[in-house]
Amino acid sequence: MYHFYRGWSFEKIDKKVADSYFREKTRNMIIYFAIGFLASFGVVFFAEPLSDISINGFPFHYFMGAQGAVLTFIILLFVNAKMGDAIDRKYGIDENKNEQISSGKVLDH
Repeated sequence: MYHFYRGWSFEKIDKKVADSYFREKTRNMIIYFAIGFLASFGVVFFAEPLSDISINGFPFHYFMGAQGAVLTFIILLFVNAKMGDAIDRKYGIDENKNEQISSGKVLDH
């Protein structure tokens, strides 16, 4: 398995390490999708009981449909970026080096 970034291949890594990396990334994506599903569809499924809760004078299910789900997705984007970078660092994927190589500034021949 090789590290890939925009079509460039780098050092060879162990299959167990690559499997762990992709397992961790996949697990996080499943969690993000579950949160997104609950923020968009879960609130609709439970609209009747949630209508007792009020935010700024609007029922909770209306607020989530109008603004809350969008804010949840934006927050998930930032969380995904931060967690993805942390996982990359944990497994030794250096984005700065990858950017240098993809721009042609560094050659390891």
